[in-house]
Amino acid sequence: MAFRFVHTADIHLDSPLRTLALRNPELAELVGDASRQAFISIVDLCLAERVDALVIAGDLYDGDQTSMKTARFLASQMMRLHQAGVRVYMIRGNHDAMSRISKQLVLPDTVTIFSGRTHSVIQSVAGLDVVLHGLSFASPKAAESLLPKYAGPREGAANIGIMHTSLAGSPGHDVYAPCSVADLQGHGFEYWALGHIHVRKVYPGASTLVMPGIPQGRDINEAGEKSVTLATINDDRSVDIEERLTNVAQFERVSVDLAGISELPEAVGRIRSALEQSRTAARSQYLIARLSLVGASALSWMMIRDKDLVLAEAEQAAEQVGNTWVEKVELNLSAPGTGKSEDVADPTLELAESMRATSDAFRSDARELVLKTIADLPPDARDFAGKDEAALEAFLDDVLARGVDLVTARLKAGGTR
Repeated sequence: MAFRFVHTADIHLDSPLRTLALRNPELAELVGDASRQAFISIVDLCLAERVDALVIAGDLYDGDQTSMKTARFLASQMMRLHQAGVRVYMIRGNHDAMSRISKQLVLPDTVTIFSGRTHSVIQSVAGLDVVLHGLSFASPKAAESLLPKYAGPREGAANIGIMHTSLAGSPGHDVYAPCSVADLQGHGFEYWALGHIHVRKVYPGASTLVMPGIPQGRDINEAGEKSVTLATINDDRSVDIEERLTNVAQFERVSVDLAGISELPEAVGRIRSALEQSRTAARSQYLIARLSLVGASALSWMMIRDKDLVLAEAEQAAEQVGNTWVEKVELNLSAPGTGKSEDVADPTLELAESMRATSDAFRSDARELVLKTIADLPPDARDFAGKDEAALEAFLDDVLARGVDLVTARLKAGGTR
């Protein structure tokens, strides 16, 4: 008889989507609800596959989440698992280490939340003993490896380790409980249920290491299909894994080539065609697209000037496609002939080049304005210009460049609509 379980992590249930909410409240509501729907689909998978356990490797929700609505939702889903005889094993990660919700939740006795001191739980299935080893973050920071705190494998049993870790590091993720794949492989467990990095990756070897990734993307940086792992530990302690899709809404970057296009209706037609292709390829219920309009087009200056109009047309095209949203439109267009000798004498372009060569004083003024704006905002809204000095400089570069483009576009395209 085999031991079967679903492994997930980084659900970030009901995580606030402040940036998206500012741009598109309806879309933010859809994405926020999608995290719940993804969790429901995970529970549905557990019931349909009649697994023995659900393993959650940290960050089920965010630490600042205090909604009792979230707590009631979690309790109801845990009760569904309890009634089906599915045990739940979960640890706290860096985001839910200090969560107040878990202290207020009344959960079935089939749910095990590992504490900040490592311990083990045994579950037996038809003669196969499975030992699950878990350790929660005691605080939101974990600068050192947690592996030395884990006990060794129990002989005669299959061993599963549950850990929230950044491994050796990953782009876009801070370092938490760093640990090498080789060290985990050498610890002697059959399976390591990992969490923290939002991109799926499997590390085969002496032990099977799985980072399942986030089950539902929350922004364009978490684009693509998202999933959980259905794992089986056989009688001989060999491990089989399957990837099962869970995302309800799928973020995708969609490039649209407008080279040679000179009329807006034709451009909108190309946008709709690109969205249709992406919608057909996506296996999720909803597609959320970030459009990148590229190519040399006579519409370039008009589109820069009237970006709101372009976004409205793109959103209408998405509505016509069905179950499709446009999250943002990026304009990476150029005017036909840009860079040729006949354009060098164009006084508008010469003015644009002059504006791009901004003086230190102008940049300093812009910097002061941004810093003042940041200081006037509440703490949870101050990251719009980045979290460090390098990010702030990049933000200033982008804002100043877009300002020059907008002024140039109004001069080239003439006035405003």
